[in-house]
Amino acid sequence: MGDVRETLPSWLAEPQTYEPTGDRDGFIAKSMLSVTSVLAQLRLDGVAASALSPSAPVKLVFALACILMVSLSRNFAFVLVVLAGVLLRAALMPRAALARLASVAGLAAALTLVLMLPAVLLGQPRSAILMAGKALVSTGIAMEVALSTPAAELTGALARFRVPDIVILTLDLALRSIVQLGETALEALVALRLRSVGRNPDKRGAMGGVGGVVLLKAASASQQTFDAMRCRGFEGEYAFERTRGWRRADAAWLVLLALLVATFAWLEGAIA
Repeated sequence: MGDVRETLPSWLAEPQTYEPTGDRDGFIAKSMLSVTSVLAQLRLDGVAASALSPSAPVKLVFALACILMVSLSRNFAFVLVVLAGVLLRAALMPRAALARLASVAGLAAALTLVLMLPAVLLGQPRSAILMAGKALVSTGIAMEVALSTPAAELTGALARFRVPDIVILTLDLALRSIVQLGETALEALVALRLRSVGRNPDKRGAMGGVGGVVLLKAASASQQTFDAMRCRGFEGEYAFERTRGWRRADAAWLVLLALLVATFAWLEGAIA
């Protein structure tokens, strides 16, 4: 038999070497880091409840009342009083929760201060500082409740306030779907990074493909949830873990709330 090379075309017998041009994957890496950070924040474990922690319903009432009084307050002294309590509670939180609390609350205060710059230029710096302080305190209170209370206890506490089951179901599904879709986006980004060979001039198009995968996953998950609810005869009743009874510390927190209400009324009356 003759040499196989004699029967092959010359171009096919020549050795071929492919050396892809280098490219940076900073765009994909940053996108992966963003998705990972969001998932890490959603998965942040709640702070372990101590003997002085109130139950979830009392915690919600206390937080909403404080945010309402801070929003309505015209006296900066009351904002500082609540801020002292927020800082005291934040000092007892773990490092990861404290870092997230400081970043979110600080960003909200800074954004409010930027939006209030016209008031400073018009000679009203007190209004800008007051609004920034209110944003800082209100965001801090909301973040402390979210970081120190598991999602199951929060949804269970909503049932005590006669919130419809369909609303609680929507909140639970939303939290779970965000985590699942984030994992899907992260997996798609990892696959894109592993399969990227050579230079890709259309990085936005590649990210559009990742977004399309997430959108298809969301559509499939919603259809599966709808089919499951139909098969099980869903009639608006959502079975979930209800919050347990009251804690001993609830009375102390309610007394503290009454003192804050009295302080608010006294300081506002002093202005009037």
